[in-house]
Amino acid sequence: MSTSEYTKVYYGNFILAIRIKDELERIGIVPIIKDEGESQRLAGYGSMSQGIQEIYVHNDELKKALEIVAQVKSDMEASSES
Repeated sequence: MSTSEYTKVYYGNFILAIRIKDELERIGIVPIIKDEGESQRLAGYGSMSQGIQEIYVHNDELKKALEIVAQVKSDMEASSES
């Protein structure tokens, strides 16, 4: 069984991923951004997941990171309803 020191806190579109990344960095959390579509494009392969990113954070920062992700999602939903 493989254990990791990092946990995925977000999977979705590029725009929201950048907003989450910025908010995490603002409070001192350095996330890892994984973009399979971009990796495949750079390697010369086609991709069905263009614009989709994953954000991982260290397990020690997981609780605070999940709060930030929830807050950013809530803010985005509230602004789209206005």
